[in-house]
Amino acid sequence: MSEFICNLKKYRILKDLTQEQLAEKVGVRRETIMRLEAGKYNPSLKLALDISDVVEADVRDIFIFK
Repeated sequence: MSEFICNLKKYRILKDLTQEQLAEKVGVRRETIMRLEAGKYNPSLKLALDISDVVEADVRDIFIFK
């Protein structure tokens, strides 16, 4: 089974965004961002790309599957 590593919190903080602000920008609830950052939720491709655009980082740097 592959391991899911989420670096979202690092990139979100670099952009000075709260979980709530990021959630609003990508059209999800804050709880979704919270679960992503905890590594308890795998994002859809669309959500991963939307987040990548907002935090201006490569999707492969934010979400890693080993």
